[in-house]
Amino acid sequence: MKNVLILGAGLMQKPAIETASKLGYKVAVADGNPKAVCSSLADIFEPIDLKDRDSLLSFARNLDKNGGLEGVFTAGTDFSASVAFVAQHLSLPGHSYEAALNASDKIRMRTCFSEAGVPSPCFYCVDYRNEGKDLDEIRALPELSSFPLVVKPVDNMGGRGCRMVRSPEELASAVNIAVSFSRTKRAVVEQYMPGREFSIDSLVFDGEVTITGFADRHIFYPPYFIEMGHTMPTVINEKDWSDLAETFRDGIKALGLTHGAAKADIKLTPEGPMIGEIAARLSGGYMSGWTFPYASGINLTEQALLLALGKKPELLLEKRKATSVKGIWNLDTEKTSAERAWVSIPGVIEKTEGVSELLAEKKKNSTPLKDFLPRCNSGDKVSFPVNNVGKCGNIITCSENYDEAVSIAEEAVSSIVPVLRSDNKETEAFLSAPLDTEFPPSAFILPKECVESVFSECAGKNISSQEKIEMPAALIPYAEAVKDWNKRNIRKSLELFESLKTSFVDMPLCSFWKALFRGGVQGALYKAAEYEVEEK
Repeated sequence: MKNVLILGAGLMQKPAIETASKLGYKVAVADGNPKAVCSSLADIFEPIDLKDRDSLLSFARNLDKNGGLEGVFTAGTDFSASVAFVAQHLSLPGHSYEAALNASDKIRMRTCFSEAGVPSPCFYCVDYRNEGKDLDEIRALPELSSFPLVVKPVDNMGGRGCRMVRSPEELASAVNIAVSFSRTKRAVVEQYMPGREFSIDSLVFDGEVTITGFADRHIFYPPYFIEMGHTMPTVINEKDWSDLAETFRDGIKALGLTHGAAKADIKLTPEGPMIGEIAARLSGGYMSGWTFPYASGINLTEQALLLALGKKPELLLEKRKATSVKGIWNLDTEKTSAERAWVSIPGVIEKTEGVSELLAEKKKNSTPLKDFLPRCNSGDKVSFPVNNVGKCGNIITCSENYDEAVSIAEEAVSSIVPVLRSDNKETEAFLSAPLDTEFPPSAFILPKECVESVFSECAGKNISSQEKIEMPAALIPYAEAVKDWNKRNIRKSLELFESLKTSFVDMPLCSFWKALFRGGVQGALYKAAEYEVEEK
């Protein structure tokens, strides 16, 4: 058995590890975390920091001497340059190291795009050694003189350290945070791109690009960019699809990517497509390894891995269809797969309600519910996310019907309730913040006059004076239409509170509604615990 080296042993690398094994290879895996969730799946595991390219190369050389090394691969990590470094030194198939560096460093990337005339934002690089001078120069640049701007680390992923800046006063602190998340202590300041956002996966070989996944990204909660899910395939007209695909292809060419995976985050702005970034790997976020295979019936990881092994991706060649854009092919998706995340207000999880019901639903053969993927469990500290790593978990569905795939994913997310432990300073601070706080935002954003009317109607009343909490008249028009971060409307939140409340509560109605508006059912349950009394 010859060896395949996979970089990363996290959940996003599980499809690669399992696929390499099914292809008949001995699977060697490197990850800096010896307790990484998929480390036990490897035939050979080596705890190596994936930034340590020399150590990775030494490990790869040893594998090559002991059975032969056929390929190096990753998916969903930030270390495609490490893959290319090893592959190039051992004359294995893959993108060149220089091209992978272009796709890993946002300054190099933006420079390549600019020189090739590929649409992307105007930008400026801030180096920690020269921050004061850099900030002065940014303020003097006409193309960066209008707000909002975006600040992000030059070399990180998952939205870590990335945020929107809407005034000169926010710039310095945003840069400091971004620099702290950068391995090279650099940040990029760039124009904000308005418009719809998409994720595109592709495989590049023989001078052609094959689109292997085109999804809508669902981004919320400024000033941060939190992806609350994606839907595969995109719902977009043919012209816009072609324009976006052509811009993606031009970006791939500008970076010099020629053999392997390429993934784009791209926007359709009022001026046309603009590239956020292109990575020299398959996507993470459950797209390449989950939603595309569900929607298409194709193991994309296998096809990408075959390229890394110097083989032809025969299934991809058989199924791809030419589009109207020269040099670009497309893989059709017959079904819709929707991924949705759920989040929590700050605190510590006591237990999570709704799990057993979802697991029971998942066991049904005919259900569109495919995956229930929790990230946080009892005893874990949680907070409202400021990047894509801070979410509590994900749901994935698949159906031949678009609306069904989306609605079941959102219904599943809305049924999950992380119940928080009492007497927590972070939870208290969140719930005591004004309802119009921008970030973290309140669960239910309602007109000021509606909120005032609710408080006026409920003044002086307690929950204990009623068998069931009645919906105030002012809330009825919003009861189904307004939803919280987890797609839960006000009526369902009220029903969940009634069903999950475990003891008798003597609580002012105004306190209840304030907690529900600010913190959703989580906030209402947390606040109600303060008013528990012995039932008479």
